[in-house]
Amino acid sequence: MIDHHSIFLLISAFASVICLILLIAVVKLNPVITLIVVALSLAVVAGMPLATVIHSFEMGVGSTLGHIAIVVALGTMLGKMMAESGGADQIAYTLIRLFGEKNIPWAMVVIGFLVGLPAFFEVGFVLLIPIVFTVVRRTGTSLILVGLPMLAGLSVVHGLVPPHPAALLAVTIYKADVGRTILYALIVGVPTAVVAGPVFAKLIAPHVQLGTENPIAKDFADHDKERSLPSFGLTLFSILLPVFLMLIGSWADAISVRGSALNGGLHLIGNDDLALLIGVLFSFVTLGTMRGFSRETILRFSNECLAPTATITLLVGAGGGFGRILQDSGVSNAIIVLAMHSHVPLLLLAWILAALLRLATGSATVAMTTAAGIVAPIALNSPGVHPELLAIATGAGSLIFSHVNDGGFWLVKEYFGMSVIQTIKTWSVCETIISVMALILTIGLSLVV
Repeated sequence: MIDHHSIFLLISAFASVICLILLIAVVKLNPVITLIVVALSLAVVAGMPLATVIHSFEMGVGSTLGHIAIVVALGTMLGKMMAESGGADQIAYTLIRLFGEKNIPWAMVVIGFLVGLPAFFEVGFVLLIPIVFTVVRRTGTSLILVGLPMLAGLSVVHGLVPPHPAALLAVTIYKADVGRTILYALIVGVPTAVVAGPVFAKLIAPHVQLGTENPIAKDFADHDKERSLPSFGLTLFSILLPVFLMLIGSWADAISVRGSALNGGLHLIGNDDLALLIGVLFSFVTLGTMRGFSRETILRFSNECLAPTATITLLVGAGGGFGRILQDSGVSNAIIVLAMHSHVPLLLLAWILAALLRLATGSATVAMTTAAGIVAPIALNSPGVHPELLAIATGAGSLIFSHVNDGGFWLVKEYFGMSVIQTIKTWSVCETIISVMALILTIGLSLVV
């Protein structure tokens, strides 16, 4: 039986989510400020001792950023080296040659998948959009038909597949195994990206007529020049090295004696922070010095790429603080009680919570962090639930219906030269297809594993 105080807490939490939507989408308040204000207000309304409110929020921010800040920084550096060396271009051109012009949408979804592994969605988007414009210009294909599959690949990786930093957040909170999560995420993510990317793009492209002039695409055309590119194999290995190291770490107990020095070493290099660090240092050589860049130039690259990550990092931290307030105020306990009484399957609950938070904040990463923080305590009392599948379901929910409070929405709109309505018809629907299909496949997978 749910008491009156728990009902009040749930209503307060629901009202706080509505406030988030209104303040971000209507009042146009900065999302970071909005998260801080709403979180602290919820704490006061919920009756938390005033002396503990700020400390609770700071604890949530600190515990979240203690891990993700390093991942964001290192992933962005690796993405920067790919861009500056021409490695991303090499991957694109090689796959296009392999697939052929008629199958360009399929090539682009693969490119989005590969390039999105080490980089946040926004970073991967900026890296790949010049390639999209180049392909469209050279083949005369629709920008929607080429660009939407790339976006689907990036988005699926962002929400579902470790070692992407956003997906790793959910894995860490649920204490899931990284190797198994990667395997399950690929089983779910590949068909999801195919349907939301090439298949949906082919259906929607004829119904979206873009203007003949795209100023941003024209700017990129001025820089379209031939240059020597790093080899496809070397570039691909540089991107996937952190993935290999994480897989080795997750298999350490199977290939070495637990407690031995080798076992400890494998676990160490398989840690996502260290794996990404090794990957970045490796890229400094393969995509840096071997490409003729000086140490000073590599230093400049690694410094330049950190500035754009400030907003992402702050959003993640504020989301973590909001999640901690939800826990310390008793809201998460009330949701747990409600979940137990309503008998909503845990996978569906994780998806719904992440979806609601995504719609409220516009950030998939914030939605994943907060929803996972709420569901994780329930999962500890539900031994039959696979934490790996919970992480994927949470990631799926966090991708639903990108709209005007999401920075990615405006990136897509401006670069593609679309109206708000056209962006909703293409990008927002694409995200919703990813979210719903990934949930259905994850539930199906739970019946098998």
